[in-house]
Amino acid sequence: MNGKDFAAKVGISHRQLVTWEARGESIKPGPGNQAALDTLLSTAAPAAQWRFAQFLTEQAAVGDDERAEELLRRDPRTIRHPGDGKIMALVEEGIYLSGPEGKSMWLEAFRVDLYPTTNLDYERFVRAAGHRPPQHWPGGRCPNALHDHPVVWVTWHDATAYARWCGKQLPSARQWEKAARGTKGRAYPWGSEPTAAKCNTAESGIGGTTPVARYQSGVSPYGLFDMCGNVWEWCSTQGTDGPDRYELKGSAFSSPFECAAPSLQNAANSTMKDNDTGFRCVSPP
Repeated sequence: MNGKDFAAKVGISHRQLVTWEARGESIKPGPGNQAALDTLLSTAAPAAQWRFAQFLTEQAAVGDDERAEELLRRDPRTIRHPGDGKIMALVEEGIYLSGPEGKSMWLEAFRVDLYPTTNLDYERFVRAAGHRPPQHWPGGRCPNALHDHPVVWVTWHDATAYARWCGKQLPSARQWEKAARGTKGRAYPWGSEPTAAKCNTAESGIGGTTPVARYQSGVSPYGLFDMCGNVWEWCSTQGTDGPDRYELKGSAFSSPFECAAPSLQNAANSTMKDNDTGFRCVSPP
């Protein structure tokens, strides 16, 4: 609904709603307004309640939130990693179908970040480790508008340094593929249909990164976001097309949808950095 309709539902003026939006998390509604908000949420459609639950789960990676922690406790496959606080999903050991031919491969169990590493995640690393910030941060500080977007302009070495700092690793290409496709070799994280609207590729026309939790209908069987589109993601696996090259997975906002299938191979030099390249991490179970 639009802002005016929402304000009427809650029982506040549209001007007050604008104030809430401007002040964000610093707003503390009075008991009456909070009760109205809680009632509106409890009577909302399941899809809206699911979006709210996903938002709380994201917030748990940034700070302590008892409601978000409760959501995490309900899903035994997810944990919050002690190194960087990011939410990780469990990928169980076993066989999965790999590559365009669907070859059976075995992998040990591992955990993988639910979302790509965001600018806010990377900013904590930069401050704690004294690492150089990416070039798109004005004055070396992460812009507020990009906090929940995937970090870009990072080399393979930058991504590896972040992973070591928080006690994780970059995923192998096989780990990344299984996390994206599941055990049955889906063509895409969401299934077999080539639906460009479920991810941020060139067809979206956005021309830049988007918040990591935006494409909720495009999640993988393990609940992972942005395994197609938004940014290419570095892997630990060396490419086969030359020395000092490493595989990239997932495609990006700058690439056509046809490049987004998780089974496809791509590689780049370890010193390459661009506005469409980021990463996520894995860890032992």
